[in-house]
Order: sequence, then C-alpha cells, then structure tokens
Amino acid sequence: MTECNTDVMQLERQGRRRVEADFNGGRLVSDGGLLLLREIDRRIGLTTALADCLSDPRDPSKIEHEQRTMLAQRLCAIAAGYEDGNDHLTLRHDPTLQLCAGVDPVKDAKLASPATLSRLENRVTRADCVRMQETLVEQFIHSFAGKTPPAELILDFDATDDRLHGEQEGRFYHGYYDSYCYLPLYVFCGEHLLTAYLRPSNIDASKHTRAILKLLVRKLRSVWPQVRLTIRGDSGFCRWRLMRWCDRHDVHYLLGLAKNQRLKAISQPFMRQAEADYERTGEKQRQFHEIRYGAHTWDGKRRVIVKAERLVQGPNLRFIVTNLGGDGQHLYDKVYCQRGEMENRIKEQQLDLFADRTSCRRMLANQFRLLLSSAAYVLLQTLRRDALRDTELAQAQMGTIRLKLIKIAARVLGSSRRVVLHLSSSHPQQAVFRAVVRRLHEDCFDTG
Repeated sequence: MTECNTDVMQLERQGRRRVEADFNGGRLVSDGGLLLLREIDRRIGLTTALADCLSDPRDPSKIEHEQRTMLAQRLCAIAAGYEDGNDHLTLRHDPTLQLCAGVDPVKDAKLASPATLSRLENRVTRADCVRMQETLVEQFIHSFAGKTPPAELILDFDATDDRLHGEQEGRFYHGYYDSYCYLPLYVFCGEHLLTAYLRPSNIDASKHTRAILKLLVRKLRSVWPQVRLTIRGDSGFCRWRLMRWCDRHDVHYLLGLAKNQRLKAISQPFMRQAEADYERTGEKQRQFHEIRYGAHTWDGKRRVIVKAERLVQGPNLRFIVTNLGGDGQHLYDKVYCQRGEMENRIKEQQLDLFADRTSCRRMLANQFRLLLSSAAYVLLQTLRRDALRDTELAQAQMGTIRLKLIKIAARVLGSSRRVVLHLSSSHPQQAVFRAVVRRLHEDCFDTG
C-alpha cells in the first residue's frame, strides 16, 4: 500500500477500479452500541451516584466539564475498549461518547481532554474512594428492589496480581508472582462486584479482609436482617481471627486450608485407602472425610473436610475448613469449588476492562482507576444480567458483548429537534440489539 498524499490512501486495485481510502467520512462512529449503556446508566443512576461521591475543589465559575460528565466519558470509553486516557484526545469529539456523557453532539461540544481527566484522577481523595466503594455495594442492594429479599448470600474473596512496569507508589516485589505488582482484593457475590480494593503486594493476602467483611455484613444486614451470609475463599484467607469473628457474628465460612505435615499425617489412612482402591480398580478414587483440627496458632479446633483423591497422575490431597453443617462432599463439590467462577469475573475485569491499567504515579490515583474499571463492569453486568437474559449473549464474556453489541458502526445526523444514529445495516446482532432496546423501553428489568 502506498500513499499519494496526506488525505487519500491508494490500495490495491479491484479489477480495473482503483481502491482509495481517507478519513473524511464525516460524523461516523464505531461504538454505536454505547447507546445501550447510556440507557442502563440512566436507569440505575450509577454515574450520578459516583459523581456525588467525589469532592470538587474547583472554582465553580471556571468549571467547563462537570465531574459527572467526565465519569460517564471515562466509563463508557473503558466499556468500549479504550483503556488509556490519551485516547480521549480524539474521543472527546466522538458523538456517541458525547451522548453518553450528556453533552450535545449536534453542537459538537468537546468532552474533557486527557490532561483534564488526569487532573481528576490525581485530585481524588481516600474518602472519595471509600464512598465510591460504598456505591458499588448500594448498586448491588438496589438490584434486588421489587424482588424477594435474598435468603442467602455467598461473598467470594480473592486477591490477584496487578503487574507494574514503572516506579509507582506502593510498588513491591512479590515472590509468588515473580514480579513487581499490586495485590488488589476483590469481593464478588455471584456476578455482582462489591469491592475492588487496591493494596501493595508486601502484605499477607488476607490483609484487611476482616475489616471489609465487617463493613459488608453491617451494610447487608441493615437491609436484610435475616439474610444468611457465607464467606468463601482460598487458603490465603484461612486466618483464625477471621474465623473467630465469623463464629461470633453468625457468619459462615468455607475456606481452603493449606497442607502441612500434621494434616498429611492425620490424613495418611485416608490416602492409603484411596491408593489401595486405585490399585484394585485402576480408576481414579475420591474419598471425603472429616476431622477436627486446630493449628497451634488458632484459638481452637474446627471442622475440616478432607478430600483424599488418587488420580492417574498421582495423589491429590485437599482440605477446607468450615463452620457449615451438611455433607462434606456436597460442601466441597457444590459450594467451595464454585468459587472458581469468581476468577472468571476477575479475568473480565483485568482483560476486558483494564483493571490492571494502574500506571499513575500515585497509588490513590490508581485506586480510582480500578474503581472506574469496576463501575464499567457494573454497567456491562447490568446489561448482561437484565437486558440480555434469554438471548444468545446471556452468558457472554464482556469482551464478547463489546465486540457484538458495542462495536457497531453508525452515521450520526443531528438537527435542532433530534439526534439520529443510523446503525450499520449489515450488523449481525440486529435482532439482539432490537430486543434489548425494546426491553429497556418496556422497563422489563428492575432499575432499583
């Protein structure tokens, strides 16, 4: 391919015809599907609620871009796949993004520049971030408005690595992940995101878990006093102070328990039996047993479920500790192992919504970025849960939703009376898009 001038690009011929391209198509957009997120946001009030969380030290007489406008601009851009603030140098002219942010696209009022957005990130306070975290929980509670109150909620806690490639504040080396990183803590309830808390990596994986759990339990029980609460996590969260607090406050737990020599010795008869059955049948064996166990650092003994498994590859010994009653195998297979679904949600956060784009120098600014990613998750999750139900995209990953419903080419026309987006006639998901719009207009899903 060669260029004959700065405007027109010459490409390979199609038969006798020349093929040319330029960027003079006018008011065309590539993310026409963001209109769906605009409708979602207007119904659940997420951006407005988040804007109310932020203090604004600016002189009111000199404000050009309201904080709500900037938040909507950033959230929709993240949902559309634009992870970097520098993208807004051109995105600020995008008519669809202007509509989503509440700016008149007919007048082509510019959205905030990258520099303005950067100043927003760096003036956010710790108290602002705490209020934003509370808003995520309130959005979860509002999702049950008009519905039967939940009888039971399982809170999944997990930590992950957020790799760093600069000299950010709070940067430390983590031996397990073999990199310099942050160690954010996530809390999900099913597919609902409740907490996204950025932490340095020079700490125990369970750091601040008990404090966050206390706040969540207090908030949830203030709304649903009779709800049964269970915390679920891997062995990184098996800490006796956390379990003692749960025992005292009627909170159930189901936590992984790391192997040690004492546990291996206690479980040796179970593994011998599994090994003998494997030798006899030639097929893998799984056995579940219960013991009472308490490490010398614990305040007492607790119920431990032992999975003694012999696979073709070798023995597989696993432990979980719980204060729940019921069959051990059921608790392990049907309850504990379901926590793996949370890891898919974290992958959506990091791979599809750029939660690991923490390249600001200040850690607090990076916490704000993580919360922006989390808010974009809430918008897309609300779309998936309530507007895409019973469609082929009801279980789609967020990257797939973006590709099939957000990335739609459109031509934008405007007048003094209306704004029209002519979406691509060849878009393959027209039926799903129409069904979502129809559902939104019929108010078929709960808006809280």
